[in-house]
Amino acid sequence: MGDPRNVAHAKKVSQEKHHKEKHAPKAGPISSQRAKNVQTEKKAAPAAESTAPQAEASKPTQPVEPTQLEKSLVVLSKLKELEFHSRANIEKLAELSLTMEEELKQKAFTEAIGAVYAAQDAFQSKILKLIENYEAECARLSGSA
Repeated sequence: MGDPRNVAHAKKVSQEKHHKEKHAPKAGPISSQRAKNVQTEKKAAPAAESTAPQAEASKPTQPVEPTQLEKSLVVLSKLKELEFHSRANIEKLAELSLTMEEELKQKAFTEAIGAVYAAQDAFQSKILKLIENYEAECARLSGSA
């Protein structure tokens, strides 16, 4: 097997590619075409000014778009992933703290890692509260959709 650094780099590159493909616009990145569409819309805007207020008036009465719910659920999933990693970090910090204190007898570093542990624990508490509130918001959005 190759060098672990090369394997890790290849994995990172493939994840970035996948991420870019996932979040790329479906029509493709054609900025000049978008610019033309914006210019065309600006030219058509004066002629369509009389119909614009009618379109704006109908928007507030429409229900929440399902895409907003879907996007919110993706955000919720990412928040839960952050919480999972936070919990894993707390466990690792606890193990390291015990190793430093019991096996290595490095009291000065034990205090420093204790401060990091406290900060991670505070983050964990805040992310759990955020997830709870965001789940309620997602439930509200799914109920109104």
